Amino acid sequence: MRTAVGVWRRRHSPLCRPTDLVEAWVAFAAVLLIAVAAPAVGWICGSLTGESLHRSVRIQHEQRHPATAVVVRAAPSPAAVPDPEISSERAAHTRVVANWTAYDGSRHTGTVLMTERSPRPGDRFRIWTDAQGRSVQRPLDSATASAHAALAGLGAGAATAGLVEGGRRLVVWRLTQRRYARLDEAWAEVGPDWGRTGAGS
Repeated sequence: MRTAVGVWRRRHSPLCRPTDLVEAWVAFAAVLLIAVAAPAVGWICGSLTGESLHRSVRIQHEQRHPATAVVVRAAPSPAAVPDPEISSERAAHTRVVANWTAYDGSRHTGTVLMTERSPRPGDRFRIWTDAQGRSVQRPLDSATASAHAALAGLGAGAATAGLVEGGRRLVVWRLTQRRYARLDEAWAEVGPDWGRTGAGS
C-alpha cells in the first residue's frame, strides 16, 4: 500500500509507467474491498447461517423431547469402527441397555450412549427421544448455533479478503510480466548497437 501511495504521488513524473498507475489503482481497489466488502460478506453469511441454524434449533426442540433412562445392563462393545471421528465420539461414551418412558407415555428399551464411565444397573440419566420415542441425539442449543454462525461469518470474510488479495497479486504478476516483455523488446532494439561509436547510444 505504501508503494501504491508513492506511485500515485509521482503519477505525473515521466518515470511513472502506465502499469505503475494500474498497479496503484488495483492496490486502492483491493484495500477498499478488503475494508468494506469482506466484512459485509462475513456479516451476510453469518446472518444467513445464524437464521438457518436457529430455525434448526427451534425445529429440533419441537421434535425432540427429554426423557429419563434407567440403566438395565452394560451393552456389548461394538465392532471396530473405521471412521476416526465416530471412534473418538464413541470412546467418550459408554453403551448401555436402558429403559425409558417417551414423551407420549410409551415405554421403550434399547441400546443408548451415556457419559458415565462405569454405569450400574438402576443409574438414571437423561436422553432425548423423537416423536416415536426412539433415542436421538441431543438437539442443538442456541449458543452453539450462534458460535457456528459467527465462525461461518469470520470464515466467509477471511475467504473474501484472501480472494481479493490473491486477485491483486495475480494482476501485479501479470503487470510485472508485461514490464519484462517490454524491457526485452526495448533491449532487442538497442542491444546490438550498445556502445558502438555513432550508434546514438
